[in-house]
Amino acid sequence: MATEFTPIASFLGGTMIGLSAVLLMLFAGRIAGISGIAARLLPPYGDSRPTGRLAFVAGLILAPLAYAAVAGSLPAPTIAASPSVLVVAGLLVGFGSVWGQGCTSGHGVCGLARLSPRSMVATAVFMAVAIITVFLTRHIL
Repeated sequence: MATEFTPIASFLGGTMIGLSAVLLMLFAGRIAGISGIAARLLPPYGDSRPTGRLAFVAGLILAPLAYAAVAGSLPAPTIAASPSVLVVAGLLVGFGSVWGQGCTSGHGVCGLARLSPRSMVATAVFMAVAIITVFLTRHIL
């Protein structure tokens, strides 16, 4: 399975993710971990003032629509997995985010930037598992 090399788009996307993480820390004193931001919109966490969290999640949903408005259409995603595999994968990612006390964005972007030992371990674990999973699914299974 070939992938497309997109260095400019990747650089710009990474720059925007890093800038948004810095701005959230600067102005709100919060880590830009998507799982934590989304989870705190729901009980039992429910803030009395969830405006920032709602704006963050709305941005995740509206960004592809803004892209489509500028580009004319959305790229057609290609997913080579069955719906049941996607459901199991989603549950495992959710479980991993809860068990690891954060997601890839919180640990991998913000935690590593703060030199957090816990984030270094979490990032090493999820990267190792991802590498093993890709190897197994592409070469063994």
